[in-house]
Amino acid sequence: MDPYRFEHFVAGLLEAMGYRATATVASGDGGVDVIASRDALAIEPPIIKVQCKRTTSTIGGPDVQRLAGALAHGGSELGLFVTLGNYSADALHLERTRQDLRLVNGKQLIDLVFEHYEALDSEWKRLLPFRRVYAVDRDIVDG
Repeated sequence: MDPYRFEHFVAGLLEAMGYRATATVASGDGGVDVIASRDALAIEPPIIKVQCKRTTSTIGGPDVQRLAGALAHGGSELGLFVTLGNYSADALHLERTRQDLRLVNGKQLIDLVFEHYEALDSEWKRLLPFRRVYAVDRDIVDG
């Protein structure tokens, strides 16, 4: 999946989670790839600005700081950084010091996909064709 498609996937996952989300235009987005909100018009705060990086490498503090710098002061906007990789210690420190910023790494993203899979749009389910598998606990059956 190319980076722009990944941005659309993250928007789709946010929608499956109950948000209204729209991917921004591919260029000139100012480091904000998705805009999300709880209301249909995305005008009631908080507005969530999302930066997406489809990389498995480590995201450093400067990348996270750029997203934090794009947020309005006063709590009307929140920042969400989503990557397939991980975050450096300085990026994680920045998250801990800011109430308006959250970082989602690759493992957390996969957990969110599993948790909200049933609510995903059929386009994303075709791309990720999971099927539920049930397992029997032998201790319960034999005991």
